[in-house]
Amino acid sequence: MKGNRIMATCDFTLAPAPTTERLLELWLQHAAGLIIFEDVRGYAFERLDPNLDEKTREIATKAIDDAIYGLMMVLDGVTGSLGNSEYRLGLKTEVYLSRGDGMCMGYHRWLEADFGEEPIAIPK
Repeated sequence: MKGNRIMATCDFTLAPAPTTERLLELWLQHAAGLIIFEDVRGYAFERLDPNLDEKTREIATKAIDDAIYGLMMVLDGVTGSLGNSEYRLGLKTEVYLSRGDGMCMGYHRWLEADFGEEPIAIPK
């Protein structure tokens, strides 16, 4: 994961998440960075012509890294919003940690009106 090493995130296994709130927050940010660098940056590096001379490769690498940083500024809300007197439009990024099989796992229980043990709604 150092320098221009290219691995896709499918080549990794998720490590255990920290249990304290601040460490988890930082861990999620670093995990997002790993995904962006390994899958987006790595994708761009894989497409560089292997016959590029060293100077051209350095220029291409800087361009890739500048584009990644530009994307990160948009995702952080530093740049990349449009507005008028009524609305503001921007992009939102969500880094999430989920446990379990997602919504599809619940489908079969929901067919039987089983929405879990904790109340979701109270009938009127």
